[in-house]
Amino acid sequence: MPIFAHPWFALLLPLPMLVYWLLPPHETRRPAVRVPFFAELARLTGATPSEGASVGRRGLWRTLTLIVCWLLALLALMRPQWVLPPIHHDRPARDLLLLVDLSGSMETEDFTDASGRTVSRLAAVKQVLDDFLARRDGDRAGVVVFGNAPFALVPFTTDLTLARRMLAEMQVGMAGPRTVLGDAIGLGINLFDASKAPAKTMIALTDGNDTASRVPPSEAARIAKDRGIVIHTVAVGDPAAAGEEKLDETALRDVAAATGGGYYRALDRDELTGIYSRLDAVEARKVETVSFQPRLELYWLPLAALALFSMLAQAVRLVRWPRRRRAEAKADMEATS
Repeated sequence: MPIFAHPWFALLLPLPMLVYWLLPPHETRRPAVRVPFFAELARLTGATPSEGASVGRRGLWRTLTLIVCWLLALLALMRPQWVLPPIHHDRPARDLLLLVDLSGSMETEDFTDASGRTVSRLAAVKQVLDDFLARRDGDRAGVVVFGNAPFALVPFTTDLTLARRMLAEMQVGMAGPRTVLGDAIGLGINLFDASKAPAKTMIALTDGNDTASRVPPSEAARIAKDRGIVIHTVAVGDPAAAGEEKLDETALRDVAAATGGGYYRALDRDELTGIYSRLDAVEARKVETVSFQPRLELYWLPLAALALFSMLAQAVRLVRWPRRRRAEAKADMEATS
């Protein structure tokens, strides 16, 4: 569909006529030679002489040429465009950050895989998270691992295949043997600072209690709430464990409750799978559809036509002018003979 980006330029259409009617004729003063055959010279040149001046007149061809050139120039200024069919682009409207505990207790083999074989807690977590991410098409995802300190394993990305590959390469102890859940939440908050997504979600998975954080989990959760971040906490392992491996369920519940998230406990792989299925339903994928209607610029067409037409008109004038002079001279000779 053709449109004009600047249609108001059409208001300039009568401008040449207004100039012609309202402004005085342009005068060019130059030396003159008095000749006895002035009247004959004026007739041959097509001029209309008056007292002290000679007023030139345009012929029909020159007038039409100027009109066409003016119309083409205005058409180019109006910037014609051809509107193409709209293009719809889906972009992620949610940023999802996974916090994964890699402390030494995650090596405990008290879970089973899909085939029933006994595996470590981390191996079961990686299998479940891989399936969870495979269903998150449309979200941006990131991964933070923590032990003695938190580390951003995968920054926010829409390349979920990369995120799944990095998850598969996680190893127990690669971030240290201890658990710093509060610091991991703090790092996640910093990662969300650059996020433009309207929905921000953290899923924190741990099998122990916070033993070395500089920022307590409850304080980190309060800051996350102020930033509009929802945190879901998932506890894995034996709730009856003691020492550093003991689950601090109270702290995990408080973190989730402070941010409007949920607290979940998984004692085996089936429960863990069920938790992420519920999270998949609660944190439904969010996608913003952005529509863009491209436009094809056509202003160059009247500009090209203007250039070609003006050159053609000038060429015709140069060809016709000698012929006209020869025809008028021949007519004068016949008249005088």
